[in-house]
Amino acid sequence: MPISEPDFVRDTRASYDRLAADYAARFQDELAAKPVERALLAAFAETVRATGGGRPVADVGCGTGRVTAYLHGLGADVFGVDLSPGMLAEARGRHPGLRFAEGSMLALDLADGSLGGLLAWYSTIHVTDDLLPDVFAEFRRVLAPGAHALLGFQIGAEPARYEEAWGHRVRLDFHRRTPERVEGLLTAAGLEIRARTVRQPDTEGEFPESTAQAVVLTRRPLDPGGRAATGR
Repeated sequence: MPISEPDFVRDTRASYDRLAADYAARFQDELAAKPVERALLAAFAETVRATGGGRPVADVGCGTGRVTAYLHGLGADVFGVDLSPGMLAEARGRHPGLRFAEGSMLALDLADGSLGGLLAWYSTIHVTDDLLPDVFAEFRRVLAPGAHALLGFQIGAEPARYEEAWGHRVRLDFHRRTPERVEGLLTAAGLEIRARTVRQPDTEGEFPESTAQAVVLTRRPLDPGGRAATGR
């Protein structure tokens, strides 16, 4: 990887490499306990089937591939991208029929307008505020006209830093943001806001949360004249 990459990228990669096996075991069944998230992902899968022009969907920051696999099960032509070789090894081992590639959302190895959809499911939370506009510009670049992106993130005003997890030393910053802040940056990057869902934290159950959760659906606008991502 380039030696000039930001510190948080190196820290995030190294931390998830250490956590990969424990993370995979801990969260492999999380979606089964979250019916609202399953419904939102199902709506996204249906949307990209309708508007993606047959182009693939990228799960950017896919981790162990559990959400990639869920979208695949809903009929999406989806592949995963992640920084961490350790997380990707878990993804490939658990979902051998799917494609996973190492990469950074700061510079996706994808052609302009090549995607019919993009998922960033709690992955932009590790990106620093100063580089988030660059990430959203990159999302717009790789989306075809009319194609949608779905972002999930934690709501808050201040980041949280974790330096230990499951007995491993890590250095992970979780940037919690308001939906208004995220939507403003998406709009500034040339994307349209299509929907927003806010859910209060689930403080009970197997996967307790400390913050409210937001999901934002956005899309790259149609080209002049209304041409969508159909290839016509």
